Parts: sequence; C-alpha cells; structure tokens
Amino acid sequence: MNCTIITCTFNSERTLRGTLESVRSQRISDIEHLIIDGGSTDGTLAIVREFTHVAGLISEPDKGLYDAMNKGIARATGEVIGILNSDDLYANSEVISQVMELFQHPGVDAVYGDLEFVHPHDTSRVIRTWRSGHYSARSFYWGWMPPHPTFFVRRSVYEKYGTFDTRLARAADYELMLRFLLKNKVSAAYLPQIGRAHL
Repeated sequence: MNCTIITCTFNSERTLRGTLESVRSQRISDIEHLIIDGGSTDGTLAIVREFTHVAGLISEPDKGLYDAMNKGIARATGEVIGILNSDDLYANSEVISQVMELFQHPGVDAVYGDLEFVHPHDTSRVIRTWRSGHYSARSFYWGWMPPHPTFFVRRSVYEKYGTFDTRLARAADYELMLRFLLKNKVSAAYLPQIGRAHL
C-alpha cells in the first residue's frame, strides 16, 4: 500500500523548504509526493527541483487552492492520499508510517490527528494545539472538523464521494469532511500529533 502526499504551492519560497524536508524525512519509502503549483514567480520551483524525492510537479494557473488540491487528487496513484500545505510540517519522521499502519485495517477509510501551531521562525516552539479528539457525529453540529493537513483518506473514498467543491471559497474542506464522515459515514481513526502549521 502506498501513499500520495499533495502539496499545493504559489509563491511559497519562504516556507516550502521545510515542508519538503518534512516529507523527505519520513521513514517510509513508498510515498508519492506531488507538487501542484499555481504558476509561481518567485523561487518556489527552483526549491522544488532541489528535492529528488518529489515524484511530480505541475505548474500552471489554477482557480484557487481547492482546484489545485483536486488536480493533485486526480493525478495521485497512492491508495491513501494526504494533503500537506506548503507552510506545514509533519510532527516527526514516523507520521506517515503510523498513518499507513492504521490503514492496514480494512475498516479504516480515513485517518486524522492533532495540529500544533508553531512559531514562524522556530518550529520547535509550539504556540497552541488543535486537539481533534476521537470522532463523534454530534461534533459536526458544533463546528468540529479535523485539521485538513492531518486528514488522510483512501483514494477510493474520493472516487466514490467526490473531491473538493470549488464553489465554496473558504469552506470546501469542512464540507468535504462533512460529506465523508457525517453524510456517508466513512470510518475514521484518530492518531494524535500528526502535523505542525506555521502561525
């Protein structure tokens, strides 16, 4: 079983290197890392080309972040898909192997975790933590959702229930999780401390 990580970029040279290093450092070899770029004009593409683990790079205009994510999902070959923003990191080098271990259970179709918000210049300094906790359908009625950099889903779920609705400018990630977890009752496992995001 392999995993695709999608990173969408646009003029991301300030933070992208850390994201790429975070994926490269994972202690699992079967990762397809795709970069979907919106046509950057800074040093983003030059940084991407430094990292030989990157399996694919597309750079072209898009219709926003969720359109870029959908492009990545359409090109992904992994059985499991995760999306890591160009200013986010995995908390440690074991994250993907731990995620994939949970997906060995046939009843698990999604995995999510907690997200630590870190200082923009010192990623070892945690400012606050988004603790997702174990899933409860009732939580959605109170605005709960897993942080999307920690949300991993089987590709078959996207194929069955669809991708991000690009008509929803800021809420497409929430709607997708609502559609997957609440409406269609996709089974999810909770793995604490998956990701880190710059404040």
